[in-house]
Amino acid sequence: MFERFTGGARAVVTGAVDQARKTGSDSVTEDHMLLALLDQQGNRAAFAVAALGLIDHRASVEAALTEARRRGGLTKADADALAGIGIDVTEIVARIEDAHGEGVLAADRKDRRGRSGRPAFARSAKIILEKSLRVAVGRGDRFIGEEHILLAFTVTPGVVADVLTEHGATHEAVTRALYGAGGAEGQAKAG
Repeated sequence: MFERFTGGARAVVTGAVDQARKTGSDSVTEDHMLLALLDQQGNRAAFAVAALGLIDHRASVEAALTEARRRGGLTKADADALAGIGIDVTEIVARIEDAHGEGVLAADRKDRRGRSGRPAFARSAKIILEKSLRVAVGRGDRFIGEEHILLAFTVTPGVVADVLTEHGATHEAVTRALYGAGGAEGQAKAG
């Protein structure tokens, strides 16, 4: 599949590895991929994230991702649903951190480095890459670009999709930013 990636998509993947190394993570997650995508310049996805204001709100995006990691990867919707039945996730996280140390829920559970010593891709990151292929095929493209990765984030339930939605980057908004008002034509929502 990697041979079908454009230079921009490859830069997202290698940038995600760099993000993981920078944070000392043993695995590359979809969070790292999103941050690497936000670092891109001069391509279709970079234009879209700039048009959607994600570049201007990068600190807010990073803070939301950090907070979700602190909650053990629970999305805001998950935390709200639990609150609806009387479970205060913030209180639980505080108690766990009091007992085991700050950020314990965000820590990698095991060393996932490959034989090369590089961080391995977490299942969630692999799912994003697979969805980007489905998005590309659904659009009729013969390549996988960084724009397909961006769209894959919006159609894959989880923390990254929630953070993007909180910042106005829904699937529909991203599609419009990437392809204009007629962007939905020839586009299948990956599922």
